[in-house]
Amino acid sequence: MSEQSDVPASVARVAAALEAAGANGQPQVLPASTRTAVDAAAALGCEVGAIANSLVFLADDAPLLVMTSGAHRVDTAALAERIGVGRIRRADPDAVRAATGQAIGGIAPVGHPSPLPTVVDTALAQHERIWAAAGSANSVFPTTFDELVRITNGRPTEVG
Repeated sequence: MSEQSDVPASVARVAAALEAAGANGQPQVLPASTRTAVDAAAALGCEVGAIANSLVFLADDAPLLVMTSGAHRVDTAALAERIGVGRIRRADPDAVRAATGQAIGGIAPVGHPSPLPTVVDTALAQHERIWAAAGSANSVFPTTFDELVRITNGRPTEVG
């Protein structure tokens, strides 16, 4: 990422976290919104399934980051059973910001105040390159399934 004064602080934190983790991709700030998977896929010219949505849930009241393919929804009951928790529910915007330091629509898989337990959707493995948010509603970075699992210390799991 080029050094620019107009880069949001959240994106700069993500860039630093990616560098510290030895990730290959760097954040790109795009002129179009990448707030939804459909928006991101349109802006990048890729399949919606190659977008790694960052969703924050509460698993038995503790934050859980789920990196899911933009092509489908998380089945919270099935995921709770797969990862061995009692209940998974969507976190509200305040809980999301508290856990990640980022706003919904731009949550990156890294760059949080402290590492979050993370599940990485195995459906993302079918794409050679995937794109994840980089800390703002119009920033993304390229990665691979294996790299995403590594940099998040994520647990590959079917989430749909």
